[in-house]
Amino acid sequence: MQPVLSIIVPCKNEESSVLEFYAEANKFVPAESEFVFIDDGSTDNTAEILKNLSKNDNRVRYIILSKNFGKEAAMLAGLSKAKGDFLVIMDVDLQDPPDLIPQMLQITQSGEADCVATRRVSRKGEPIIRSFFARIFYKVMRRISDINIVDGARDFRLMSRKYANSILLLGERNRFSKGIFPWIGFKTKWFEYENTKRVAGESKWSFGKLLLYSLDGILAFSAKPLAVASIIGILMFLASCLSILFVIVRKIMYGDPVSGWASTICIILFCSGIQLLTIGILGQYLAKTYTEVKARPHFIISEEI
Repeated sequence: MQPVLSIIVPCKNEESSVLEFYAEANKFVPAESEFVFIDDGSTDNTAEILKNLSKNDNRVRYIILSKNFGKEAAMLAGLSKAKGDFLVIMDVDLQDPPDLIPQMLQITQSGEADCVATRRVSRKGEPIIRSFFARIFYKVMRRISDINIVDGARDFRLMSRKYANSILLLGERNRFSKGIFPWIGFKTKWFEYENTKRVAGESKWSFGKLLLYSLDGILAFSAKPLAVASIIGILMFLASCLSILFVIVRKIMYGDPVSGWASTICIILFCSGIQLLTIGILGQYLAKTYTEVKARPHFIISEEI
């Protein structure tokens, strides 16, 4: 029988959370459901726990990736393998409340929306610096891209099969799902909830990883950094022309050769820094293009059931 709902759950080193998530989610999902767990290169006993769950409950399916490909690849693997008429992506740490699933499913089944997404209305429990930069990122993305990424948006969302198939059409390697979701369109209804703590374990997202992930999002959905690099180049050219004019006029009027080794070195270092910055921006876009051209698979499956 075709499952009504597929619960897609990426996991990495979540041996302390899987069973508690499974027990809690079971309280709120329809009987005609399937669990699709994706083990994204775990080094603990996560894979063994998933295999045991699958033996005891034929609704549980697992996909074990050959190595850690990242959460984006894990979510894509789950979406591509899920069989349900409706699909929901959730974190295994129970920061995504399973008790919202019945309401989300009802809205999507009624046709009121193609997707029910969630956002956190608070960042209680997060480091202050991390929360500050997260808000800055959402503001920057809304200004420099054509997509509207809602502040506090989570990957936790329930979608129709049509919506999921549209996501799968986007085969890009440098994936940024928070941008892909609004880019494909369709009607989306938002649920808001307070931030909750993990039931166990620690977040796999360090500040550095989040920073790189945010840069991926900017490069994936905006070409404006290239325009900024061009504008900086034009401004530097105009500034250099004015400086040359100033030196010539000063020499003609006052006969002053304009000395100053230290100031010259500072100007050279400043200009060199600007050049490296603009080259770096170009390099990032070129690197992303290189990755896309190679067209390597998003993930490789080691074992599945």
